Amino acid sequence: MPPTPAGVPACVNTAATPESAVPAATAGTAGTGPLRLSVLDRSRTRQGEDPPQALRDTVAFARQAERLGYHRFWVAEHHGVPGVAGSAPTVLAAAVAAATSRIRVGTGGVMLPNHQPMIVAEQFGVLASLYPDRIDMGLGRSVAFTDGIRRALGRDKDAADHFAEQLAELLGYFDTSGSARPEVHVRPAEGLRVPAFVLATGAGADLAAEAGLPLVIGGLRGADAMLAAIDRYRSGFRPSGQAARPYVVVSGNVAVAETVEAARELLISEAWSSAFARTHGEFPPLAPVPEIQARSMTARERAAYQKALDGQIAGTPQQAVAELRALLERTGADEFLVTTHAHDRTALLDSYRLLAEAAGLAPQLT
Repeated sequence: MPPTPAGVPACVNTAATPESAVPAATAGTAGTGPLRLSVLDRSRTRQGEDPPQALRDTVAFARQAERLGYHRFWVAEHHGVPGVAGSAPTVLAAAVAAATSRIRVGTGGVMLPNHQPMIVAEQFGVLASLYPDRIDMGLGRSVAFTDGIRRALGRDKDAADHFAEQLAELLGYFDTSGSARPEVHVRPAEGLRVPAFVLATGAGADLAAEAGLPLVIGGLRGADAMLAAIDRYRSGFRPSGQAARPYVVVSGNVAVAETVEAARELLISEAWSSAFARTHGEFPPLAPVPEIQARSMTARERAAYQKALDGQIAGTPQQAVAELRALLERTGADEFLVTTHAHDRTALLDSYRLLAEAAGLAPQLT
């Protein structure tokens, strides 16, 4: 086994990570069998609805994702964003775990530079104690986007530069040898096995490899960069107490409907929200598709909008699954994390249902 990277505890979670968290790859991942699919929901707000409704929708969505047979259901962290209600992912994860019984629940992710590692360890320790072998600790290295929010969080713009040290400290708190701070015992985290994942933003793929952790990476729009990052991750991977081999989760939008046109329409609300954020500096709630289609866009807005629509998977169930299989084969990924959001909630849930059925997921009877 290669040496443990400097700063990362050698015996973090020395017992193997639970098989249900990072299961072994199967031929079905990119062949003809069932795909391994999971969900990331960012609690997107919709025009005319308040943020509390978005959070309640997330919990209801998790129940449906579980019934459809998805492997994980993750929630995200955003601060001060008008279009996103999910600001406290561990709190929301607790509500999701309480409302479900089988699906793995986690974060995609907790932005570690925004927090003290000890507090994060305590929060996940509580979650893992209440919901054994169901909690995933997805960790990102982004910091808040505006100076005002960073000041409110007590963080500087360069906080992400210390992610590796923060990660090592966090993992160390789960280690019974006290490798993080010998004088500190974080309870109930100490001694628990909570699978950790690293979200690949910037140098995230290299950091995941050095720490010996599973990698979550998006990049349907930038496939070449994604493939290069995955290659670096695999070549630099150092087995750890968390993972004996590389494990790759690719994330992105997948829209499914009975027709290609209806599937593509599902992507419009999120694409416009992203375009507006790029051109106006504010991420708005999801707007109805007819309103967006009737909008007169500036040249800059139109370019950003078209770019946001590119690189997505959209089509009939058979087309979407064929594209997913091709992507998983090309990347060698073990799992796909579906991140699709839309203003039309009914059509969105139908998309996830059609995808689950076509991908061969096993529905859960509750």
